Amino acid sequence: MRQRAIRNLANLVTETATPTRVLDAAAGGKNNFLVDRDALRRYDSAAAVTATAAREVHGFLTRVVRHLSDELIDQLLVIGSGVPSGLPAGRQLHDVARTHPLTAGTRVVYAESDPMILANARATIEPISDLVRVVEGDVREIDALLADRVVTTFIDWDRPVGILVVSGHSILDDEEFRYVFKRLGLAAASGSHLAVLQATLDGIPTELLPTVYDLIAMTMPGYATRARDRLAAVLDGLDLLDPGLVWVSQWRPEEPGGSAIPPESSGNYGAVALVR
Repeated sequence: MRQRAIRNLANLVTETATPTRVLDAAAGGKNNFLVDRDALRRYDSAAAVTATAAREVHGFLTRVVRHLSDELIDQLLVIGSGVPSGLPAGRQLHDVARTHPLTAGTRVVYAESDPMILANARATIEPISDLVRVVEGDVREIDALLADRVVTTFIDWDRPVGILVVSGHSILDDEEFRYVFKRLGLAAASGSHLAVLQATLDGIPTELLPTVYDLIAMTMPGYATRARDRLAAVLDGLDLLDPGLVWVSQWRPEEPGGSAIPPESSGNYGAVALVR
């Protein structure tokens, strides 16, 4: 345990912002540094959408998990930042997963690569629930993640599982991203669901794009955004549930009219696919 903690601290990046910590800051969390809050301030000064995006992203993930619960899927693998520290008690994804009477025993594995988010989740979630595990894992190393001892034993891969790929922004190459979904589809049993979240600049006004591109290069180098047609090509061949690939605020909104904000203000696309 001590060696793992030392390794995590050694991998901690404090000189530049990270997407997980910026979203945590936007959600009002404490798992972030000054550099992350400064990046948040700069983005909001340019386009004033980051806090809105954080709310809409969590709303999308919540609705996806609620759908999985309604489908009686009682085990989840969340790859990426699924545990922002600013959420009040009862609103974390593992709480939402147990809202259906028949999914009260849902097991959840969070896979996270950011050392700060990882350490906080292990300290605040694992000790209070035998139904949650937090593992060190990266979507860019999907084979290693699926071979992780906790992932292979805590989840029963012979039964349907809900898999949320939250950290697609860390994969620059589209072929690598396609491989992730191919690998997950092969690993998961029939009836499983694969959800994807992807940041995009499609909703940014043209005149602001140069500023935003410069901000990304300066504050979060390696942060991948994708236009809708590019993401659709990555997901080609997957059996997407209605309404398909849409802005996250448009994926099965709880209110008939959807969110009051423009859909593009969410800054992210989302989709859920069924594994046949």
